Amino acid sequence: MGQQDFIAVDWGTTNRRAYRIREGQVIDSMQDALGVTAVPSGGFEQEVARLRACLGDAPMLLAGMIGSNRGWMDAGYVATPATLAQISAAMVAPMDGVHIVPGVSHVAQGRGDVMRGEEVQLLGAICANLAPSDALLCQPGTHCKWAWMTDGAIARFVTAMTGEMFALLKQHALIGQEMTGEISAGDAFADGVRDGARGDLLASLFGVRPASLLGLRARADAAAYVSGLLIGADCAAYATGQRVHLLADAALGALYASAILQLGGQAVRIDSRAAFIAGATRLWENLT
Repeated sequence: MGQQDFIAVDWGTTNRRAYRIREGQVIDSMQDALGVTAVPSGGFEQEVARLRACLGDAPMLLAGMIGSNRGWMDAGYVATPATLAQISAAMVAPMDGVHIVPGVSHVAQGRGDVMRGEEVQLLGAICANLAPSDALLCQPGTHCKWAWMTDGAIARFVTAMTGEMFALLKQHALIGQEMTGEISAGDAFADGVRDGARGDLLASLFGVRPASLLGLRARADAAAYVSGLLIGADCAAYATGQRVHLLADAALGALYASAILQLGGQAVRIDSRAAFIAGATRLWENLT
C-alpha cells in the first residue's frame, strides 16, 4: 500500500492543494479556492471524485480543516507530545481509500491550543532533515504557529493571531484608513518591530493615526509599521535570541526573518511544500 501512488491534500478553510505522490516525489498537483466551507453538506465524496478525475485514481490522504468539525469528519486531536506514528495510528477513514489526518492539541497553564494541517509540515520538516529533531519551528500566517520540537515530536506549541489581527485592523479599525501602503522589511517595518517588542502593543497601535496627523510618520508607511508592530510583538514573545526554522512563503518569510534577526535571533528558511510532501509521505508509509 505504501509503495503505490497516493494523493495528499492540504485542505484548509478557504483553499486546498492536492499532490499526486510517487515514492516521495510529486508527479502532478493542483490547487483551488474550494476550502471546506465552500463544500455543501454531503458534497465531500463528490469532491474526492473530482480530485481523482484531475490527478488520477489513487487512494487519498487528507490533512487540515477537512478533519475538523466544520469539515467532512471530525478526526479529533493527538495530544502533545505528538509523533508521526501516533498521528498515523489516529487517522480516520470516511470512505474506502480515503484517510483523514487528525490535528494536534496542547494544554499548558490552563490554556488550550490546536492545529490542523500544520502538524504534517512540522513533522515532515524533521523527517526530511530540513530541521533538526530538537528545534523551534515557526509557521507564519493568519494564525502563526510556534512549535518546539523535541526528539522529532511536537512537544508544545503556541498559536498567535498575527495575520488575522492585521486583517481585522485594516478592515475594521480607525487606523485601517492609514494602512494603505506597501509592506516590506524597510525602515518603517523595523520601527514597528522595535516598538512591538516594548510590550505596549495596544498603545503603539493607537499611535499610528496620531503619527500621521502630527507628521511623525508618512501615511504610506503605516501598513508596514503596523505589520512590524504585530510581527515584532509575536517574535519578541518566542524568538528573541533564538534560532528559528521558518516555514513560510517568500514575502511573509522575509518579514519574519527580518524581525527575528533584529531581535538578536537567527532565521533558517524551510521549503514548506517540501516539508508537507515529506510528512504526508511518511504518514502514508506508516499505514502499511
